[in-house]
Amino acid sequence: MIRSLDQMVEKVQSLNNKHRIAVSWAQDANTITAIQKAVSYGFAEGILIGNIEEIRNVCKKTGIDPDLFSLIQAGDEIAASEEAVRLTKEGYADIAMKGLVGTDKFLRAVMDKKKGLMLPNTVLSYVCALEVPSYHKLLFITDPAVIPVPTLEQKVKMAEYAIEMAGRFGINKPRVALISASEKPGKYFQSSADYEVMCRMAKNGEISKCIMDGPLDIFLACDKKSVEIKGIDTPVNGDADILLFPTLESSNPFYKGLMLFAHGELAGLIRGTGKPVIVMSRSESEKSKFYCIALACLMA
Repeated sequence: MIRSLDQMVEKVQSLNNKHRIAVSWAQDANTITAIQKAVSYGFAEGILIGNIEEIRNVCKKTGIDPDLFSLIQAGDEIAASEEAVRLTKEGYADIAMKGLVGTDKFLRAVMDKKKGLMLPNTVLSYVCALEVPSYHKLLFITDPAVIPVPTLEQKVKMAEYAIEMAGRFGINKPRVALISASEKPGKYFQSSADYEVMCRMAKNGEISKCIMDGPLDIFLACDKKSVEIKGIDTPVNGDADILLFPTLESSNPFYKGLMLFAHGELAGLIRGTGKPVIVMSRSESEKSKFYCIALACLMA
């Protein structure tokens, strides 16, 4: 079982595979240094798409040889996004990655019905593995980036994507906590009815390879002492592997708070696409972007 993001990197290295990463609007120092690090670790090749002159200037400022990468000129961020997606779709690259381009513009290229990377009749969602020093293992979070208010069908896919990702980390039967403000269902919590259906689906094997319970608050999901104090009988038992949130509005501030105040690091990935897609905030650190690259290579 992989318990840290560094262990994940070691696992990717051990696979001895090299993946080509097409980066959209790549003239960004954190992105370029992350790609360079992945190249030096031996599991990636970089295709940097954008303003070549600016890319070379960033490389010069960061002490990186631009000849380590393939460079492709693009007139603007939309053209760069379309090119990154095209290269990935047509097999010239294995992974598409967002650089300085806005998320909405990048995802528009990914989701294009004819030229994009979305699989037919599926759900686009985001799953991240979060490492927090105060928690004893990695915590998988969904969905902090794509679906504002997921339907029952979307929540089921979110769970399945997270379960599949956890399996790549050696977690064969992850504990899935369906998160709410309280463990008590109520009319003010719109997710309660969906959670009831999902728990029944998990018991019936319709959502397989997991232990699922909810609604649960964060304490019951991640703190065994709180389970004892409250006297709640839950199979998650304060030892969650996966936290599924009812809305993007709840999950996004949660993970960003852990990143800012609890020194968390993450590796995240878009799911529901034919090839791995890396989408990160433009302000993310080089370290987090490197971890995202490693995760994409693990899932490729």
